[in-house]
Amino acid sequence: MHDVAKLAGVSVKTVSNVVNDYPHIRPATREKVEKAIAELDYKMNISARNLRQGRTGIIGLALPELSLPYFAELADSVIRAAEARGVVVLIEQTGADRQHELEVLTSERRQLTDGLIFSPLALGPEDTEALKVDYPLVVLGERIFGGDWDHVTMNNVEAARAATQHLIDQGRRRIAVIGAHAGETMGSAALRLLGYQAALAANGIPMDPSLVVEGGLWHRATGADCTTRLLESGTTVDAIFGLNDALALGALHTLHARRIDVPGEIAVIGFDDIEDASYSSPTLSTIAPGREQIAATAVEQLVARIGGDGEPFRRVVSDFEVVERESTRV
Repeated sequence: MHDVAKLAGVSVKTVSNVVNDYPHIRPATREKVEKAIAELDYKMNISARNLRQGRTGIIGLALPELSLPYFAELADSVIRAAEARGVVVLIEQTGADRQHELEVLTSERRQLTDGLIFSPLALGPEDTEALKVDYPLVVLGERIFGGDWDHVTMNNVEAARAATQHLIDQGRRRIAVIGAHAGETMGSAALRLLGYQAALAANGIPMDPSLVVEGGLWHRATGADCTTRLLESGTTVDAIFGLNDALALGALHTLHARRIDVPGEIAVIGFDDIEDASYSSPTLSTIAPGREQIAATAVEQLVARIGGDGEPFRRVVSDFEVVERESTRV
């Protein structure tokens, strides 16, 4: 850094300001410093900088299950957003197990990270105290409401309502929903089911319990099994709403195996807009829930907290859109 300052004819502090992207620097000065950096092939010693600041330059990301495409793609989005801010991501998998989720919050690995982006599936309101940690925390998802932490979530109810409305607008009236969780009062399954029910009610379509098919983990195999049970029950159905894309892709597999035309006989829509949705046959209509926005916002909020942001904690709800593809396009 001293060599850069000498070549550019500025102070070491000015070089530091340029390297750390301090905004209040004259363009001509910035240009001189950047030219000297390029000429000398200068690289900042990140470890030394972090040591001085009492930071590791690493953030944690705790997700339920990377075998679920949504979480794998979310992790990718978080990593790219973090790289843009000069931090590295340490990923941990909880398996949607309550004990594992609690352990993530208190693990010795937290000493390796400056903060944590955490997506719990098993914790509930009774675990609020466990989230009162002494390090920067951003919570993803809808399982924990309120509290002294930043929260980034998606609009599950309205997005599910829009997905169901899309099917209704295509003339569908016997709309099944697959992947429901019996007794759940919070979480994605419960909220998306509320959106489904709201769309039916708004259009004067009676709620038929036989069209709500319960399932376990939201994998393709679960979607295939739910669809098989639905068809073998004899229930009349002209559309299927998979509560995530993996479920919907499983439904497509079963319908194809039974030579049921999609969308001619049964239309199918999912939720999450994972990459596979664009490459299925037929391509899958879905809800894009704002994954990139969620990742970027979570990283932005966590980095700000690490930097000492004293602003009030925020709850951010991402934007969504209905993505129409071949599985609902008649």
